[in-house]
Amino acid sequence: MGEPPFAHIRSIIGLDRFTLRSKKKINIQWNLFCIIHNLKKVHAYGTGFV
Repeated sequence: MGEPPFAHIRSIIGLDRFTLRSKKKINIQWNLFCIIHNLKKVHAYGTGFV
């Protein structure tokens, strides 16, 4: 399947294909899904800096 973050974004978050057109909009959408992935990790595991 590939790297775990890509598999997580594809299966759990549901990004099977991009819904926007143009490279700029796709980059924005991809960055949004990466931010969501990272926020879910922080929420699940905590920051660890406390």
